[in-house]
Amino acid sequence: MGTGIGRYLIAAHLREGRSVGEIARAHGVHRSWLYKLLRRYRAEGEQGLEPRSRRPRRSPTAMSPDIEDEIVRLRQELARDGLDAGALTIHWHLARTLERPPSITSIWRALRRRGLVTPQPKKRPRSSFQRFEAGLPNECWQADMTHWQLADGRGVEIVNLIDDHSRLALASVAFPVTSALDVAQVFQAARARWGTPAAVLTDNGCIFTAEHRHGRTVLETELARLGIEHRRSRPYHPQTCGKVERFHQTMKRYLAKQIPATSLPLLQVQLDHFAERYNDARPHRALGRCTPRSVYETRVKAAPSGRPALQFRVRYDRVDGKGQVTLRYDSKLLHLGVGHAHDRRRVVLLVADRDVRVLSDEGELLCRFLLDPTRNYQRKVA
Repeated sequence: MGTGIGRYLIAAHLREGRSVGEIARAHGVHRSWLYKLLRRYRAEGEQGLEPRSRRPRRSPTAMSPDIEDEIVRLRQELARDGLDAGALTIHWHLARTLERPPSITSIWRALRRRGLVTPQPKKRPRSSFQRFEAGLPNECWQADMTHWQLADGRGVEIVNLIDDHSRLALASVAFPVTSALDVAQVFQAARARWGTPAAVLTDNGCIFTAEHRHGRTVLETELARLGIEHRRSRPYHPQTCGKVERFHQTMKRYLAKQIPATSLPLLQVQLDHFAERYNDARPHRALGRCTPRSVYETRVKAAPSGRPALQFRVRYDRVDGKGQVTLRYDSKLLHLGVGHAHDRRRVVLLVADRDVRVLSDEGELLCRFLLDPTRNYQRKVA
């Protein structure tokens, strides 16, 4: 009850002379409470009538100051490194060192007490989001390119490739300007390390697809050759590639906390360090607070279900001064030794996947090759 009614009841008893029992019955209060109020008034005067806190004098289960300090330290360290520093992530780190870490709610309250978080009651709950996720690792990879700046203001481009199911960072590579060939080489390097995916999801950028030009990029050619499905997002709808778009944000938040890179190689070092930490030392909310690598490695991997498509091409070229022509296969530039006898001669290459026949303009068969992608220089088939 408020201070006003307390003063009224005390005055009614002391000044009017009414009994405690009569006053209690008339105003619906308990006599014990009124006697307690009288004792406080006699001991402290008007101050004794002020409302008292009901907080317990001691709480055996309260968080210790040392643990609260550790929570604040983790929060500041993670935020300084540009990493996720929410209560869930802090709980994951504490669980690795403490036998009984405080709950996620207790951590959040500790951060709130220290003024490190602000409640957001109007924030949309995550349970209302619609999420789409591949069922297995390598079932679908997402690829995209984003922009960044070096210390001197030069713009660069970063190609990111992640696994849709596990969110594993498969590749994160910086280029001055990204070409279609760069994208294909990033993909082939990731495939050599992580295996061949069943599908690849990209947007409709010119480095990923040439369908609008009625052609094929290097990546599209390689995906068709390997029997990998190429999925493309709806135009002007980046949500389709939402996972890699979200990865861009996490990566940039990390880079923004680092010393600005003065060159492309230094930026690549930062990207490699980020990918390693992202994969192995950062619990992911969407993965039940597991790390991407642990999720990726504990499940069976998907594989392409499509039939590999053979490459059939007709290419017009000229033999160079070294008696060679070049041909790209498996994202690699291969050198075909036609022979010095044909230097500067115009030729026609009939390509049936790895079988290459070199003809003269008149249709004469000059030589034949069976491509070996592991070798840069290709020798003629006898």
